[in-house]
Amino acid sequence: MKKVLLLLISCAFITGVFAQRTKRFLQFPDSLKKPRVTIASVGAVAITGTSLIMLNELWYKNYPRTNFQTFNDWGEWEGVDKVGHGYSSYYVGVIGYNSMKWSGIKKPKALAFGATWGLVYLTGMEILDGHSAQWGFSWGDMMANTLGTGLFLGQEMAWNEQRIVPKFSWHSTEFPAIRSEIMGESWHQQIIKDYNGQTYWISANVSSFLGNKTRKFPKWISVSLGYGANGMIGGHENPTFDKEGNLYPVLDRYSQYYFSLDIDLHRIETQSKLMNAVLTGLSFLKFPFPAIEYNKNGFQFHPIYF
Repeated sequence: MKKVLLLLISCAFITGVFAQRTKRFLQFPDSLKKPRVTIASVGAVAITGTSLIMLNELWYKNYPRTNFQTFNDWGEWEGVDKVGHGYSSYYVGVIGYNSMKWSGIKKPKALAFGATWGLVYLTGMEILDGHSAQWGFSWGDMMANTLGTGLFLGQEMAWNEQRIVPKFSWHSTEFPAIRSEIMGESWHQQIIKDYNGQTYWISANVSSFLGNKTRKFPKWISVSLGYGANGMIGGHENPTFDKEGNLYPVLDRYSQYYFSLDIDLHRIETQSKLMNAVLTGLSFLKFPFPAIEYNKNGFQFHPIYF
C-alpha cells in the first residue's frame, strides 16, 4: 500500500505541474471558466487516485510485491484483457477531452489533454503490475492502451465525432465458484476478475455513416460486433490441481464472437438536461439485445444478451 500511495502522490504532483504548465500554455484570460479548469484538474487527480486505490484493494493487495519487472502476457485470457485495456484507455481519453471542453479549452488542446491522460492513467496501472510478483509491466497492454487512445483521437480528427464506440457488457458465470481466489468472491470483484463474463463491443452508429442520404433513419440505432471468451480459470492455460491437490474440472477454452444491434444512448435527445446527462453517462454499456454468437462449436442465438 505504501508504494501505491507513493504512486498516487507522484501522479497528483505530476498532474498539478502539468495543469500549471497547461494554464500558461493556453493563456486563458481571467474569466468564469478558470474555476472549471481547477475543477477538471482536481477531478482528474481524484478519479485517477480513487480508481487506482480501488484496483489495488480488489486485485493487488493479496499478492506479494517485488522490484519493477516486465513480462510477456500476450495471449493471456484469450486476449480479453487486452481488449479491456483498449476500452479503458478510450474512455479515459473521452472523459479528459470532455472535461477540458467544459472548461472552455479549444478542441485541439482538449484532445491533446484527453489523449495524454488516457495513456498516463493506464500507464499507472501498468506500474502497479510491474511491482507485483504475480505479473509485470506489459508492453502488450501498452500497445492496447495506445490503440484505444488512437480510436478516440482518430475519429475526432477525421469526423469530428465518435461514430464507432467501444461498449461493455457483463454477466455472471459459474467459474468463480471453481477458483474464487482468482475469479473473485463477490460480484463487484468478478466484474473485473472474471474474464469469462466480460464482452467487449465495437458499436457503429448507422446514421452517422449515411449522412444526409436518409434523414428519417433513427439516429440512435447502431450495429455491434462483440468479443469474449469462455472456459477460463487461468491466464495462458487452466491449472490441473488446486492448492490442496484436488483436480479442477476439465474446461474447454474458446473465443466467442458476437453480432447484435445496439442503442446509441448519447444520441437520444430529451427535453431534460438531467436525462440527457444520464443517457450519455450510460452510453459506455452495450444495450441488452438479441445476439448471434459464433465460436468453435458453431453458431448460437441468444434471445437477450448482456
